[in-house]
Amino acid sequence: MKDIKKIIAKFKDVRIMVVGDLILDQYIRGEVDRVSPEAPVPIVWARERRYVPGGAANVANNIVSLGGKASLCAVTGDKNTLVAELLLRELKAGKIDTAGIISERGRETTLKTRVIAGHQQVVRVDWEHVHNISKETQNKLRAYITKNLKYFDAVIIEDYGKGLLGRGLTEAIIKEANNQKKIVTVDPKEDNFDCYFKATCITPNRREAQNAVRFLKMKDASNKFRIYKEELTTDKDISRAGEAILGHLQLESLLITMGEHGMWLFEKGRNRHIPTVAQEVFDVSGAGDTVIAALTMALSCGASKLEAAHIANFAAGIVVGKLGTAVTTQKELLGRINISRE
Repeated sequence: MKDIKKIIAKFKDVRIMVVGDLILDQYIRGEVDRVSPEAPVPIVWARERRYVPGGAANVANNIVSLGGKASLCAVTGDKNTLVAELLLRELKAGKIDTAGIISERGRETTLKTRVIAGHQQVVRVDWEHVHNISKETQNKLRAYITKNLKYFDAVIIEDYGKGLLGRGLTEAIIKEANNQKKIVTVDPKEDNFDCYFKATCITPNRREAQNAVRFLKMKDASNKFRIYKEELTTDKDISRAGEAILGHLQLESLLITMGEHGMWLFEKGRNRHIPTVAQEVFDVSGAGDTVIAALTMALSCGASKLEAAHIANFAAGIVVGKLGTAVTTQKELLGRINISRE
């Protein structure tokens, strides 16, 4: 492999458009010392409240934290405008371009509130709408992407299943990226897998890959998707499923993330297992966002698929050692790479 440190040094020149579902993560931290007299539940004595951009916003946050430039193309709602205002404030503070964010009437901006006592999450409360965005909003987003994609090195499609990325819009983004010869990577939703035809790379986890096998079998009228074992329990299972998904969707590459078991990278005619480099695992939430951010940045700097996957693996190994929605930095990434080579 080339010196991956040289690839990471080029991150400062990267510009990436992120299209996907926005989430505002709220963390309320405190301590528990008694049970409520009203119901058998703990009373959390709140001491700290923190807001963190989540979903596609966390991908953009990771890009900026790693030294690149990110622009979001997404939707907020006009219900509970304080949530949208807080999210936009956090994005602007993080130097993320918000010009492509559109507000849709009658929609909630997704807010996920986690109450944490000590190091234990007590409850999570979600406010969100998951119905599809309107045709008018889809057209506005599509027009923005078509007009502005030429200014970016790559586009990331980040589908959290909140209604932004319908089939038509997803297919249109990938087609436009291919027409403009741009890198297009996808953090997928399994019930949309047949929309990712000819993407540069998609990054499902093991569960999503398993569900993708079932979904693609059901959708395959020609009966050419010949994978009969849906549970990916052995290396052989993963290899067969990955090769089938790669070929069926005519992808350049496929990266299946396996948690503590590392990653599997598939390219035409070959696949490789990449062992995990995580030293401690506290929280895997948001790790997929870090993977696709680091992977896409590396590809934008001319890295091979294997080099990009190794860089993404190092980045993910850092964020799983942090609590909550987290990002990593170039300094942390280079430090972890140095440790691995000692």
